[in-house]
Amino acid sequence: MLNRRHFILATGALAFAVSFGLPAFAQSADQAAAFVRTTGDELVSIVNGPGSTQEKRHRLQQVVDRAVDVDTVARFCLGRYWRTATPDQQKQYMALFHDVLLNNITSKLGDYKGVKFQVLHTQDHEDTQVVSTVVTRPNNPPTNVDWVVSQAKGGPKIIDVVAEGTSLRLTQRSDYASYLARNNNNLQSLIDAMRQQVAQSG
Repeated sequence: MLNRRHFILATGALAFAVSFGLPAFAQSADQAAAFVRTTGDELVSIVNGPGSTQEKRHRLQQVVDRAVDVDTVARFCLGRYWRTATPDQQKQYMALFHDVLLNNITSKLGDYKGVKFQVLHTQDHEDTQVVSTVVTRPNNPPTNVDWVVSQAKGGPKIIDVVAEGTSLRLTQRSDYASYLARNNNNLQSLIDAMRQQVAQSG
């Protein structure tokens, strides 16, 4: 249930290569593109560089904590159940979501050896920017990946990744909702399943 496909979501440092004199929306779009370009470059460096899986996991954790608004994504994925969760359940879920996300990224590292990354263009929306990229791997067709970037917390943060039209956070939200529907809407059951998944990955 919790092991469905996840997408390329290992992210990099902030980049503020913005020209003066541009309109505000252009600044946001350029900032988001520069941020994602740096993100992609760091991802490629980690995946293709030296080091053990554990070393790469540590580097990825630092990158994810810096560049992804994981807490916002986690709350979105839980949907209405976040509001009915107890404070302790919220704390458990949030910590486990971080671990599950990192495990999903780390488990795919070997699949992306030799990966290349290119930024194509950026679309500016009312409160987000969507940076379109193409990711290529040896012996695989190119994958179109959109990075949804929010500036809501004062700087660019990734809040979703859309691979070939499929949203990471919407897919995860659907997975969680389906699991909860099959388990009498018992949030603790989901939390326990996530904990078991993390333990098995460890």
